[in-house]
Amino acid sequence: MDKIVIEGGVPLHGEVTISGAKNAALPILAATLLAPGAYRLHNVPPLADIRTTKRLLAIMGVQFEDGDPLLVDTSNLTGWMAPYELVKTMRAAVLVLGPLVARAHQAIVSLPGGCAIGPRPIDLHLKGLEALGVKINLNQGYVEAKAHRLHGADIHLEIPSVTGTENLLMAATLAQGTTIIRNAAREPEVGDLARFLRAMGAHIEGIDSEVLTIHGVSALTPTEYTIMSDRIEAGTYLAAAAITKGEVIIKNAPVPHLSAVLEKFQAAGVRLTTSDEQITVHSGHTLTGVDVKTLPYPGFPTDMQAQFMALMCLAKGASLITETIFENRFMHVLELRRLGADITVSGNHALVRGRRQLSGAPVMATDLRASASLIIAGLAAQGTTEVHRVYHLDRGYAHLVEKLSQLGARIKRVPA
Repeated sequence: MDKIVIEGGVPLHGEVTISGAKNAALPILAATLLAPGAYRLHNVPPLADIRTTKRLLAIMGVQFEDGDPLLVDTSNLTGWMAPYELVKTMRAAVLVLGPLVARAHQAIVSLPGGCAIGPRPIDLHLKGLEALGVKINLNQGYVEAKAHRLHGADIHLEIPSVTGTENLLMAATLAQGTTIIRNAAREPEVGDLARFLRAMGAHIEGIDSEVLTIHGVSALTPTEYTIMSDRIEAGTYLAAAAITKGEVIIKNAPVPHLSAVLEKFQAAGVRLTTSDEQITVHSGHTLTGVDVKTLPYPGFPTDMQAQFMALMCLAKGASLITETIFENRFMHVLELRRLGADITVSGNHALVRGRRQLSGAPVMATDLRASASLIIAGLAAQGTTEVHRVYHLDRGYAHLVEKLSQLGARIKRVPA
């Protein structure tokens, strides 16, 4: 098992290019199950979760030819089971449920796993699928789903679940009649999936809104598509540049989808200039404490909470960070404290009192975004920081060590 070693205190300088969005690529890969044939997918990021999804789809008979574009052939579907061994490592694997029942009229999918940041039940997925005509049975940790023919339904989600919206959206494209999904998640990755489905011939109205209307069609067609850039990766490099007081140009950034993040960084004193696909972080700023509350899109994303907290550890004054999405998403606090951060947690609130400096120390990553926050803090800390259990990073960041090294960071990945 590897660790990442950082010699902190070096301002970052240069340019970094953002990769494709993991959270858009995963549902789009699942959506290729909807129609037999060959797909060409551009900008698929080289991540552990992508490799896991490919292994999962390969079990079902899907064939791949690596490269950019990634070639996906779903002509011969030979199975419809997603086993526990793969699903336990990645909650997004549940996204095969909707496409499988729509195309094969059956699916057996293990209940999901993923990062240990709180319970994320799939009740909303199952209730919505039942409304579409799917018969659901839970048996020894597996969801067994069968449907003779899907039909349209009016579905109201109790919470705007991202994967719930995506699963129901995919299933509804091949349902007979019209489906309305109310209180749908508005995250840009949901919109990217909807545009991919539209490119396949799906009839979808209300993309990027909280009400999606899907007029079912009898069949869809494989297509070629370019996956959007990763807004969380862009925000992570933004935090790394800001905390080191560097001068960094972030290219291929989905700036229109980062409004809430950019607003908080600017409120904290970070000097920025932006265009449609580029963010420039300017040196010479002084960090000031800013309060943040995570919310569904277009609010401040929970996936940027840990990285922003790391930034606030070196801000003047105090900041109150409120987590409303996942109940266990302050697991990085104890590790940031090991670096000298002053953070007090009460329920879903974290009060961060800025310090003049952090000091390097051995720390342990607990989930994907916590890993990123520790890297960011380590870049600014005086001395050496060792981040252990960095396999979490491989799930969501492509070539992180290499990209930071190119910006001048003294960072390396070595065997633990």
